[in-house]
Amino acid sequence: MIKNHIVYNTFSDWRFTITGGEGPYIYDDKKRRIIDFTSGWNLANLGWNNPEIIEVIKTQADKNLYAPMWTNDPIQWEYAKALTDVLPKELDAVCRTTGGAESNEVALKIARAATGRKKIIGFQDTFHGQTFAEVTLGTRHEWLTALAPLLPDIIQMQCPSVFAYGDRGEYPLDVFLNDLEELLKKRDVAAIVAEAGIVTGWGKTLVAPKGFLAAIRKLTKQYGTMLILDEVGTGFSRCGKLFGLELDNVVPDIVTFAKGISNGAAAIGACVVNSRVVEPVIPSIRLVSTFGWTPVACAAAKKVLEIHLRDKVWEQAAEKGIFLMNILKEQLSDHPKVGNIRGIGMEIAVTFLKDKNAKTPDEDFAKQLVARSFEKGLHIVHGGDGNIQIMPPLTTSQEVLKQGVDMLVESIQSLI
Repeated sequence: MIKNHIVYNTFSDWRFTITGGEGPYIYDDKKRRIIDFTSGWNLANLGWNNPEIIEVIKTQADKNLYAPMWTNDPIQWEYAKALTDVLPKELDAVCRTTGGAESNEVALKIARAATGRKKIIGFQDTFHGQTFAEVTLGTRHEWLTALAPLLPDIIQMQCPSVFAYGDRGEYPLDVFLNDLEELLKKRDVAAIVAEAGIVTGWGKTLVAPKGFLAAIRKLTKQYGTMLILDEVGTGFSRCGKLFGLELDNVVPDIVTFAKGISNGAAAIGACVVNSRVVEPVIPSIRLVSTFGWTPVACAAAKKVLEIHLRDKVWEQAAEKGIFLMNILKEQLSDHPKVGNIRGIGMEIAVTFLKDKNAKTPDEDFAKQLVARSFEKGLHIVHGGDGNIQIMPPLTTSQEVLKQGVDMLVESIQSLI
């Protein structure tokens, strides 16, 4: 779709015009206040247009807007220290980037340069960015024929999940780990790229069996393969911990951040790694990012981290996630269209099926539900496979969450 000279892709076709936002609400050009259950896809974790973040941006803008990549603005060093201070001590060096795609691309470069290996393992139906490497990692290759040839030496595996539907058969964790070990035994895999037990990208919300990440970490250490943990969606309190790596107490070799890192206030990402790993390969990985870590972006990110730590936002996410899960299951579990309700923290999926026994996704119903919910004043998104991904701002009150769920249930009932 092209509208007003802007190209929109088929996944995110233009639907409405947003004119503002505050806390758990967004506003459209018809002056409607709408409950948001998307956070801009795990971006506005602290609510839309957080006033504390706006204030520090104004203050920094009066000081300095830009620092060339071969220089330093004090706020960059301040934020680098603040971020690494709350990560495992092994993760002590930050590569400055503008977002998730760039962060993950840098991570792949580091892995290949540091290990001397070329192969990378990713998971089918995941999203790590829009570069050739990243779509090759996660997008089904039969959907990418127009872009071929794709990046070589990328291996796609199916992600084990607690819920099988559509063309997804059962893939138990022990079978997956056996298959993974067979690949790693050859000692030619530079890295495996994973999220922290839940797939946030593309709306799949596949939840891996308990122990998934810890088991991968054990195998990668055994065979000298790096673990790249993409925390673009799971980071900054979304899953009930400050970072998703805490869910299994895992220390990856590389971790990447974006989205919630600035709460949407500015384009910024980070690729964090051990300094002893990255320093020898700096000449090889070509770290060039013109707009990576502008002073304004760093000021916003520093304030975001301060708020998460000060207010223990991850505890709010864990508590409200349980509240959401309980009321969704109470009201929808027996519904003939609902196949599964699952998630971690405030990253929750409701999957709609044509036939529960055949587990056939009902894409049309999910798309209709998005439109009907918006009419009632609730903003949700459909991510494919008949799945609605519920991702409200983490600071949303339980009262507003309940209002949103009521609208969702009313919309579902009205479509039957």
